[in-house]
Amino acid sequence: MLRSAGYSLPELLLVMALLGLLGSLSVQNGGGLLARQRLEAATRSLEQGINRARSEAIQRHGPCGMRLGETAWLPPAAGSALEPCFSGSVPWPQGVVLQHNFPELLRFTGSGLVLDGGTALLTHPGTDLARCLVMGLPLGVVRLGRIGEKGCEVDPSL
Repeated sequence: MLRSAGYSLPELLLVMALLGLLGSLSVQNGGGLLARQRLEAATRSLEQGINRARSEAIQRHGPCGMRLGETAWLPPAAGSALEPCFSGSVPWPQGVVLQHNFPELLRFTGSGLVLDGGTALLTHPGTDLARCLVMGLPLGVVRLGRIGEKGCEVDPSL
C-alpha cells in the first residue's frame, strides 16, 4: 500500500489558523506589556533625575536647578541664575504622558534639600496603569506609587 507523504489541506489550514490566533494574542498582550515597561522606566527615570540632581548639588556644595520637560529632565532655561545640576537631558521612553504641578525650575540646595515639591502623574495610552511620584519638602523625599481611589497610593510592587 502507498502512503502519501505530507499533510492534507485541512490539516495545514487548521495549523495556520491556530498559529494566527496565537500570534494575534501575543501581539495584543505584548503591546500592553511594552507600554507598562515604558511607563515603569519613565517613573524610574523621573526619580533618578531628582536623586542625581540632589547628589550633584551636595558634591558641589552649592545650589543648582533642573527643569521637568514633557519628555526629559532638562537644564535651566538660558539666562537662569542657577547652574544646571547636570548637563544634557535625561529622556524617558516614548509615549509616556507626564502631568505635574512642579514649578518651572526645581531648585536644590548645596546640602541636598529641595526648595520645590510637587506631584507627577505618568500614564501611557497602551496600559490602564497610572504611576505617580510625590516629592515632599524640605528633604525631597520621593515616594512612588500608583493612582488609585484615594489618589497616589503605595504600590508594593515598586
